[in-house]
Amino acid sequence: MTANPILLQKKYTRIIERFAEKEQLSLNDALSFFYHSEIYRFISEGVSDLHCMSDEYLAEELISEYKVT
Repeated sequence: MTANPILLQKKYTRIIERFAEKEQLSLNDALSFFYHSEIYRFISEGVSDLHCMSDEYLAEELISEYKVT
């Protein structure tokens, strides 16, 4: 299933803001990491309906990916 592109952009914004806040990153750094992450790829490709997961959950998944790199 694919989500509405406008709603996805808003979701991306919320995830990036949470990620930046929790990891004390600038929004630019958080944005750059997000758009090169597996989480972004999975959400944008509609894998497992990840776009339906909460912003908090997705931010935590992004943090997990960030800590591995």
